[in-house]
Amino acid sequence: MNKRQFLAGAAVLGASAAPAFGNQRVHDEASAASPVILTISGAIKRHNRGALDPAFDQLLAKHQVKFSQAYNVDLPLLASMPAVTIQPTTEYDARPHRLSGPLLTTLLEHVGAPGAGGTQILLHAVDGYAVMTTLDKVRAYRFVVATHMDGKPLPLGGMGPLWAAYDADHIPELSAKPLKERFELSPWGLYHVQVIAG
Repeated sequence: MNKRQFLAGAAVLGASAAPAFGNQRVHDEASAASPVILTISGAIKRHNRGALDPAFDQLLAKHQVKFSQAYNVDLPLLASMPAVTIQPTTEYDARPHRLSGPLLTTLLEHVGAPGAGGTQILLHAVDGYAVMTTLDKVRAYRFVVATHMDGKPLPLGGMGPLWAAYDADHIPELSAKPLKERFELSPWGLYHVQVIAG
């Protein structure tokens, strides 16, 4: 079985255990003005939208995501955050590429996620891949929410528009592994992050 498919199924089953809430939507001046490219839900203090609407949020519903409130993120918000550039050797072509975007920790702080290292972070990709990690690991690996590769925006249908990435070449526990095994925690096509208090 494909490892990505297996991990996706396991993580989605875990996420589906979250309780369902009412379908009341919240709209305020903080709501994203540009197309939403990332939704953050769970144990966060800031919200700019209401509950998941199965008719409107088709992909989230298909992936069995549930929330009563969440935070919508657009590209201008990501662009307003300090960008970090990493240059990992990617598993797809075995060549180094420059990936740039804000640190995931910066985005989590923006939405008021808990700061405890044991906080769990579930990352969902548009193809259904989902992987769970911890805030400690997100910090240690210096996860970047990459919006650009080699100076070009990451396209939908490619690796984008967002890629949760880290520089595996400079993480000893990963750099010692075969290239194909270094990026299990690195979903491209990232579109949802669920924060689970530890």
